[in-house]
Amino acid sequence: MTEVYLRRLSRWQAEQQRAAVADVHVTAYRGEAGAEYRDRQGFLDRFEQHVQRLGFDMMVADAGGLVGCAYGFRVERTGEWWSDFRGELPTDIEELTASGRTFLLAELMVLPAHRRNGVATLMGERLLARLDTDLVVAAVDLERPDGREDGDGDGRPANAAQATVRAWGWSKLGLLAPHSPSAVREVWIRRPLR
Repeated sequence: MTEVYLRRLSRWQAEQQRAAVADVHVTAYRGEAGAEYRDRQGFLDRFEQHVQRLGFDMMVADAGGLVGCAYGFRVERTGEWWSDFRGELPTDIEELTASGRTFLLAELMVLPAHRRNGVATLMGERLLARLDTDLVVAAVDLERPDGREDGDGDGRPANAAQATVRAWGWSKLGLLAPHSPSAVREVWIRRPLR
C-alpha cells in the first residue's frame, strides 16, 4: 500500500482542489444507495456552498493524488440545520447550536482501494482535533447499498459511514427526515473530549 499523507486545506486551497475532491466523491460512492444525491454536479453544487460556510475546515489524504477527504463547518446558530429532525430536539443541543458551538462533519470519503487502512479515522481525528466546539454532528444515510435498513435484525451497520461513527464512539441522536422519504438519515453526535 502506498504511503498516505494527510494535510489540511484552506478555503482557497479547497476551492482550487474541487475537481479532484469531486472525483474522490464519485468514486467513493459509486454504486451505493442514494446515487441521485451522489452525482458529481450535485456534489460540486453542495461543495461550493459548504466551502463558504462559517468555520469551514478540510482535511485530505494524499498518496500521489487525493484518496480521501473529510470536511465540515459550523452549524448555523439559527438552528435551521435541525428543521427536519424527527421528534423533539434535546434542549442542550439547541443551546449548543444557538451558541455557535456545533460543528457538522459534512463529508467523509475514502477511495475503495484505501479503505480499512485507518485513513478515515486519521482524517477525522485530525479534522476534529483543533475544533473549538462542544458538539460535532454527522448525518449518515440510513439505507444499506443492498436496500435493507439498519435494524432488520442482523446487527450489521447500514453502511461504512455508520460503521465508522459507531467505531469512533459517537452516539445516535435520532433521524433527519426531509421532504423525500429516500433521504432519511441518522444523526450521530460526539462531544469532544476536553
